[in-house]
Amino acid sequence: MTDRWIVAGSTGWAPEDVPWKDRAPGPVFDVMASLAGDPARPRLTYVTTAGPDGDAYSGIVHEAFAGTRFDVQVLRLMPMPNVADPARTLLDSDLVFVGGGSVAGLLALWRLHGLDDAMRAAWEAGVVLGGISAGSLCWHVGGPTDSFGPELRPVTNGLALLPYGCGVHYDSEAQRRPLLHRLVGGGTLPLAYATDDGVALVYRGTEVVEAVADRPDAHAYRVERQADGSVVETVITARQV
Repeated sequence: MTDRWIVAGSTGWAPEDVPWKDRAPGPVFDVMASLAGDPARPRLTYVTTAGPDGDAYSGIVHEAFAGTRFDVQVLRLMPMPNVADPARTLLDSDLVFVGGGSVAGLLALWRLHGLDDAMRAAWEAGVVLGGISAGSLCWHVGGPTDSFGPELRPVTNGLALLPYGCGVHYDSEAQRRPLLHRLVGGGTLPLAYATDDGVALVYRGTEVVEAVADRPDAHAYRVERQADGSVVETVITARQV
């Protein structure tokens, strides 16, 4: 059976505190490439649906990867798909990485265009999937999101390739941790995994293999409801990459 991999969390670009024109791909892309068998020229499809889905952002992505070993293309859906067959584009990739933004908008557009089924087919075919923020939430059942405004609300209609809740930006945005605990404790979300900024979780099939981090003192977490409705949070130590 073909291995199915997802690398999802709160990291992508490195560093993330510099202007867009100076962005470069972080080590999470090398982690994904290694899971794809370390091809000399990994074919990476970067999906911008959750955020700025236009030519300007596509140019930023291409510039960021210029001079790297990655053969990058950007998949856009607005104002119309920029490739003739998005599903074929995904299947022909080694890696698919989904950028951040609105996970609610992403899920609606993917379903409208059939990309939800196409993503599942690519995953089952062995394409390594990944993403940051909304691009992490989308693979899970759901989690806290700012898609609806500055006060976080739950999204619960994720693709559920990973049958868990998801928490992103766990150490940098104050609403994230308490809301995830309430959602898990109240049964709105199942067992959940969360990531500090700079951390991604590596899933083989639907099982967590490890956490990886591109900065020190950043962790992942398992957030689980107990029989009495309380919530236990367990730290997952991340491997530095």
